[in-house]
Amino acid sequence: MLFSPPLLAEAEVTRIPLNNGTVTIEITPDIGGRVLSASLVDKPNFLHIGAAVESDPNPSVTPESNNIAYFGHETWVGPQSQWWVHQLLNPQRAAAKAVWPPDPFLILAKNTVQGKNAQQIILQSPNSPVSGVVMQKTFSLVEDKPNQIRLDVTAQNIRDSKIAWDIWFNTRVPHTTNVYVPVASMSDVRVEHFTDATYGPLEHNFSDGLFALENFSPSTHQGRKGKVFIQPAQGWMAAFRDQQLLIIQFALQPKSAIHPEQGQIELYQEFLAASPEEGLLELEVHAPYRSLKPRETMLATEIWTILPYNNVQTPAAQRAFLRELVTKSSVLAPL
Repeated sequence: MLFSPPLLAEAEVTRIPLNNGTVTIEITPDIGGRVLSASLVDKPNFLHIGAAVESDPNPSVTPESNNIAYFGHETWVGPQSQWWVHQLLNPQRAAAKAVWPPDPFLILAKNTVQGKNAQQIILQSPNSPVSGVVMQKTFSLVEDKPNQIRLDVTAQNIRDSKIAWDIWFNTRVPHTTNVYVPVASMSDVRVEHFTDATYGPLEHNFSDGLFALENFSPSTHQGRKGKVFIQPAQGWMAAFRDQQLLIIQFALQPKSAIHPEQGQIELYQEFLAASPEEGLLELEVHAPYRSLKPRETMLATEIWTILPYNNVQTPAAQRAFLRELVTKSSVLAPL
């Protein structure tokens, strides 16, 4: 009788934690160099993570690779319409001006660890022949501010000719998360509904200077799908779930600095009522769109503040909590 040795499981992704006793974050240099978890200590992960983190930890990275639903927090370049236009390695995607998938060399490839200590980890992506950039990402616990995490991303032009991109932060959370964005008026908001026989339009509301995306199930469809493009009035957005509040801060930009196809803040929502655990909400921030000379770099930063929220879990109570933070706290001071 022939003996068949057991199949070896694929290696797991590397997980590097940072923990200051108040907040904890887990970063992987694998699968694009992304954040897998962020929360208050002893609270549930605020982020939405896909099963592929466990089932497909070593993806193939080629110009033909497709997106894999790892989720968590990752970094793209924008605008989306230009993702495949400035490369020759995949002529089919170039000719089609493909808007999906994102650059495999930025979202799937292993990053190298450039530095690591108890407070900080620095990752570097490979040089991307698709986007023409190399990214360095620094994740830091903020000294003397135990509820804060700082994310710094540098993108450098590796080509011998000019390129033009923005740095695009994308943070995925469950679709049941309540999100609020400060907005001067609804004229600063553009909503695109991706409706069909399955997905109904997005639902939202605006009052007291805060735009909110609704997450209840529609009565006429199986779920919702769509995207919101926002020019915010202040440099932050706030999200509530699991007795936690995540505030994402960034440097507020004039509308002219953001590529006209994008918004400085974008919210993407997709869910089916029959499988709520797979529902997705993306909290996206674009940095200014810039032209880079060869070897020139640009930098973008997000500050995450994670606070406990044990008040009533209603939109009215959450809005009141945010108004109090704006008026009485330095948490939402401009960057």
